[in-house]
Amino acid sequence: MKRLSTLLLGLVLLSQPLAAQTPNVSSSDILQKLQKLNTVGSVLYIAAHPDDENTRLLPYLTYERKLRTAYLSLTRGDGGQNLIGKEQGEPLGLIRTQELLAARRIDGAGQFFSRANDFGFSKNPDETFAIWNKDSILADMVWVIRNFKPDVIITRFPTTGEGGHGHHTASAILAVEAFTAAADPKRFPEQLKYTEVWQTKRIFWNTFNFGAVNLTSEDQIKLDIGGFNPLLGKSYGELASENRSMHKSQGFGTAKTRGQTFEYFKQLGGDTVKKDLFENTNITWSRFAAGTKFTKTIDKLIAKFDPLHPELIVTDLVNLHKKLQALDETDAVLRCWKKEKLKETESLLLACSGLWMEAYAADYIAIPGSDIATTVQVVNRNKNLVTLNTIRYINQDTTLSLALKANELYTFKHTGKLPARFAYSNPYWLNEKHSNGLYSVRDQLLVGKAENDPEVFITFNVTIQDLNLTVLKPVVYKYTDPVKGEIYRPLEVLPPVTVNLLEKVYVYTDTIAKHIPFVVKANRANASGTLHWSLPAGWTATCAQPLFKLNAKGDEATIEILVHPGATSVNGKISVSLTLDQDTLTKSITRLEYDHIPYQFILSDAEANLVSIHLKTSGKHIGYIPGAGDDVAACLRQVGYQVTILTDDLLDKGKLSQYDAIVAGIRAYNTNDRLQVYYNTLMEYVKEGGNLIVQYNTNNRIGPLLAKIGPYPFTISRDRVTNEQAEVRLLKPEHPAFHFPNEIHAEDFDNWVQERGIYFASEIDKQYENLLSLNDPNEKPNEGSLIVTKYGKGNFVYTGLVFFRELPAGIPGAYRLFVNLLSLPKNK
Repeated sequence: MKRLSTLLLGLVLLSQPLAAQTPNVSSSDILQKLQKLNTVGSVLYIAAHPDDENTRLLPYLTYERKLRTAYLSLTRGDGGQNLIGKEQGEPLGLIRTQELLAARRIDGAGQFFSRANDFGFSKNPDETFAIWNKDSILADMVWVIRNFKPDVIITRFPTTGEGGHGHHTASAILAVEAFTAAADPKRFPEQLKYTEVWQTKRIFWNTFNFGAVNLTSEDQIKLDIGGFNPLLGKSYGELASENRSMHKSQGFGTAKTRGQTFEYFKQLGGDTVKKDLFENTNITWSRFAAGTKFTKTIDKLIAKFDPLHPELIVTDLVNLHKKLQALDETDAVLRCWKKEKLKETESLLLACSGLWMEAYAADYIAIPGSDIATTVQVVNRNKNLVTLNTIRYINQDTTLSLALKANELYTFKHTGKLPARFAYSNPYWLNEKHSNGLYSVRDQLLVGKAENDPEVFITFNVTIQDLNLTVLKPVVYKYTDPVKGEIYRPLEVLPPVTVNLLEKVYVYTDTIAKHIPFVVKANRANASGTLHWSLPAGWTATCAQPLFKLNAKGDEATIEILVHPGATSVNGKISVSLTLDQDTLTKSITRLEYDHIPYQFILSDAEANLVSIHLKTSGKHIGYIPGAGDDVAACLRQVGYQVTILTDDLLDKGKLSQYDAIVAGIRAYNTNDRLQVYYNTLMEYVKEGGNLIVQYNTNNRIGPLLAKIGPYPFTISRDRVTNEQAEVRLLKPEHPAFHFPNEIHAEDFDNWVQERGIYFASEIDKQYENLLSLNDPNEKPNEGSLIVTKYGKGNFVYTGLVFFRELPAGIPGAYRLFVNLLSLPKNK
């Protein structure tokens, strides 16, 4: 049982992503895979976030050293920034997960994650461990190490804090501890019913030179990883640019580099070496007594390989497969490599024989209990003896015993019913509510996985010459876009009906009832039912027509509930459900569609926050300059403002006096180079009595400032306060920002989420007033989170306070302070 589970686990953890459902395998790909057969060494790279990995080193290890390579990112990056859209939190984590997988498809490495949630920037590992639950994340790392069985572990960051981010330092501390714990049967013994202990030979820190911080030295192990790979037609520096540039949400597009590039490594544990990571480590088949014969066999295979006729080595690959299959499994290490090399050999057999198999559904949505129409296509593109024995559809086998003719496309169609209790598709780590620091994953065999296994798949049983193979292919959906061509997307198993709220939070500033719309969408034809709701204490609601009837798949109905806050209403959640065919459905769907990753979505409980705020407003008309993406404009509409999105066309016209205030969205000055053109227009608007509020921008390589911002100079720093409970001190308590139209008190800074502020102002001209002072524990007070200056009749504000997080979270004090900034009085 242990051996079987370990075998299955390895296949699950490194399963091929859906985006690579039908990969194109060239003869150069085949030759590289053949060369890799002779290497039985592995390396695990460890860091904290998507984009922390060394994108130069991973392709070098995979393609040059032929090592089985993987990256363990402790988090999915949920707490980061987003340069391509409005997604934050879980949706951003899903985007960044898929960006990592897209990068791995370029550099050939595998991908793992722990259950750690990226809760935002942390300044030290103690804070990180307090939120993550250190032992839980350590257990996940030990689990990955025991199953992946690396010979070498490499950390991106040091244990001593020079990596800056508390998550970075924590990842290194945990890596060193996991290096030892994975070999200790007393640590996390519950894992040992699935796997066995593993002692990695050595662990290194991949030191770095990040400009101002150079931690490399010539007494460290030094490797030139800048070589050129003729089979790829690229240098590893060029590959590094390609995989690094997949982190588009983080703005990590980079230039390609060529020529010598050195990486440095400092040893942290294990037997001491001086020249190479794998010095004195046998990573050839001769490390196993039973494996000595394989090197010569594989060398002969490589010598015989003809790139114009890959089918000529199919017989040799069949014989190799049989020899691998005959290996004894008593030795856990040999058992691991037997599994891995069998998988590699089977992939080569399919590629060299030209056997192409695919399964796609007639629709991208499947409903439990309903029929799913599937088309299966098979073609034997080379002249090999291949028999298609059976195709197993959903709980049904079809026996064919069909000898496949050369280059003839066979098409089979099948309609079967999905089981009624088939689980809905959803990222496995988002199936349950989770804490601030840790995702809830109950199934041990899911821990570490980058993404879900395909829910629906077709099983092919084929015989290549006299070797019987079973091949699983996920059922996908494909279509032809008139611009993009053939597009694949994952099959989605969804509820018959979903219900979405238009906002994450509904803010009430008085006791007047509001209509809250719910959009009910049919994922199948003929869906009729009733909408129900539950409210927090003190709230009441009525609905004129809670029934819905949707005739066609894709139809939508909007049902409005009139929700009324009471005098003693308690802030909380409104939850909705649908009754349909005696079933209760509670899911909303959030879709994520970007060209650089596969289609993604999240099913979550259909709910939103109801928040009653004592809030006074002044003025009505707000202009909003969009930036990298946020929901602040929508939040302002919630409290009664008329918000106009100021496009370049509107800014070109320069008629801004109609707006009581103008707000620049997050990173607007990083993402819109036209703001330099509009600088004088905006300053004239302020001079004539307008209020301009600029939310945070960055000033670094990733987000350089593209324009001047304020009427007087200041610099944007990397200073921040990450403790959302940090004390906030009013430096000028008499300032109108704290009195009109709302009185600001200490409790207005209660219950903020994730952090206080980021990218504070520094080197501030004396014309500005610093209104707040705040700091993280054991740090000096910082006065750059909120600066204001009078300019002509109006006011200019720059703030690093994270209103873009607090307003969508429904934080009352954040609303009151932001409204006050919008309402700063004109100057005489």
